[in-house]
Amino acid sequence: MNTLSYKTVSANATTVKKEWYVIDATDLVLGRLASRVALILRGKNKPDYTPHVDCGDNVIVVNADKVRLTGRKMDQKVYVRHTGYPGGQRITPVREMLRRKPFAVVEEAVRGMLPKNRLGARIFHNLYVYTGSEHPHEAQQPKQITLNEI
Repeated sequence: MNTLSYKTVSANATTVKKEWYVIDATDLVLGRLASRVALILRGKNKPDYTPHVDCGDNVIVVNADKVRLTGRKMDQKVYVRHTGYPGGQRITPVREMLRRKPFAVVEEAVRGMLPKNRLGARIFHNLYVYTGSEHPHEAQQPKQITLNEI
């Protein structure tokens, strides 16, 4: 009889080891980028993934203004928000959003792929999106990764 003892590892806030990663969004498809970033933010790429704990890593996305959309999404995709007042529905096409706030396009795509609860809101704070190639997180010594490495 085999007497091996297996223990289930359950991560918590003190045992989680967080890393920093940089992803260059130049010419990457928005949805594929967002799904991979959400996977890293959630921690599903780690062997000690625990669903109810923020065990994901910090992700820095640079060159968010150079992200790519497939098909006719540049003309057809819209962002809908509401001011809270009667008749306050505002519709912004993605072309206009990329011109005014290109970082918001990536942020909204990733936010839509995270859990819709307090944990998802906490995980979203580990995402840093910048329009240029520079970012102020050099002190954290982030590792440069590509989508193929995830």
